[in-house]
Amino acid sequence: MTLRTIESLGVLTGKTVLVRCDLNVPLKDGAITDDGRVRASLPTLNLLINAGARVVIVSHLGRPEGAPEAQYSLAPVAQRLSELLGKGVTFASDTVGPAAEAAVAALKDGDVALLENLRFNAGEASKDAAERQAFAQQLADLGDAFVSDGFGVVHRKQASVFELAGLLPSAAGTLIATELEVLDKLTENPERPYAVVLGGSKVSDKLGVIGHLLPKVDTLLIGGGMLFTFLAAQGHKVGASLLEADQIDTVKGYLAKADELGVRIVLPTDVVVASKFGADAEVVVTAADSIEETPFGASGLGLDIGTATAANFASIIAESKTVFWNGPMGVFELAPFAAGTKTVAQALTEVDGLGVVGGGDSASAVRALGFTDDQFGHISTGGGASLEFLEGKRLPGLEVLGWQ
Repeated sequence: MTLRTIESLGVLTGKTVLVRCDLNVPLKDGAITDDGRVRASLPTLNLLINAGARVVIVSHLGRPEGAPEAQYSLAPVAQRLSELLGKGVTFASDTVGPAAEAAVAALKDGDVALLENLRFNAGEASKDAAERQAFAQQLADLGDAFVSDGFGVVHRKQASVFELAGLLPSAAGTLIATELEVLDKLTENPERPYAVVLGGSKVSDKLGVIGHLLPKVDTLLIGGGMLFTFLAAQGHKVGASLLEADQIDTVKGYLAKADELGVRIVLPTDVVVASKFGADAEVVVTAADSIEETPFGASGLGLDIGTATAANFASIIAESKTVFWNGPMGVFELAPFAAGTKTVAQALTEVDGLGVVGGGDSASAVRALGFTDDQFGHISTGGGASLEFLEGKRLPGLEVLGWQ
C-alpha cells in the first residue's frame, strides 16, 4: 500500500476540507515564540486554497484536560496564519459547537477557518474508542473530505488523527509526504558515512531509537543530559548531573552491541560543569571523567558538552553524508550552556549531503540560536513521531492513510 495523497481526493472546488495540522506552537504571554509549525503547514493550506476548497483547520495546542483553558486557545495562531497566508482566517471559538458550525457555513471557495483547540473536547484524546469515534463523527459532519498534515501527532490514536480519517475520504498533506520521504532516507540505504547525534535530557526517551538505528549507522554521537548515564555506565562519577541510574545496565548493553557491530559511539571528552542550575552559575570546563574533581565537587552539574567535544562532533558531522540530530547538547536556553548546541547546529548547516534536525527541542534550539530553516536539509516537525518512526514502530495516523 502507498500513502494516499491529496490528488486522490479529486476535484476540491466547492468542497469543505478538514485539515488536521500540528499548530502546537510555544506561547509566552499569549504571543507565539516559534512559528515554525505554522509555516510548515502553509504548502498544504495554499494548495487547498488554490484548488478552491473551503478549508477548515483543526489542531491542538498544549495539554488541556478535555475542557477549555484560555492559555491554550488557538486565537493567536489564527492571527499568525492570517498574516502568513495573506488572507483572513475566521476563528471559531469552539470546536464542534455553534461557532464552528456558523464559521464553516459562511465559508466560500478558497476561504479558511480555524476551529478552537481540539483538546478542549474530552473526546479528542480519550482512551475510550467510542468517545473518540463520537467526537470524530461530529468533526466529520462539518466537511466533505479530510487531509491529515500534522506529522507531529501521527503516532497518536486520537479522534482527529485516526478515527476522522476513516469517516471521510482522506489523504495525507504535503508536509507528511515530505517527512516520510526524508525519514525513509534515514532508514533505507542512507548515503554513508551516516552519523546520528542524540541529545536531550533523558536516555530513556531515546533507547528505542538507539536500538533500532545501531545496525544502520556508522557513528553515534551522545550529548545532552543523557550523556551522564553513558559516562556512569563506563564507571565515571557524574556529580549532581542528570542521571538515570535504572538505565545504566541497558546503556552498557548498547555499548557492547556497538562494539560487536563495529559502530562508533562517541562520548564527550570534556563537559561544562556549573555550580548550580542558572545563567549566573560559576562554570568550569573539565574532562568528562573528572566531573567531581572540579571546585564544586559532587554538587557540580554538567550542563553542556565541552569545547573540545563540540569541535570533535563538528568534525565527524563534516565527514558524514547523512546526519540525523535529535536533542540539544546542553541547556541551550541559558547562554553559558548554549555553545555545544550551536556548534552542532552550525556543523549540520554545512553537511555535504542530507542533514536532518529531528524536531521538538532541536528545532526550537536552532531557531532560538539564530539559524533559519533553509540552512538545513530538513527540519522535522515530528519530535516524538519522528523518533517512533525511526524506532520502527507502527504509527496509527499513517496506517489509516494507507501507509505500511
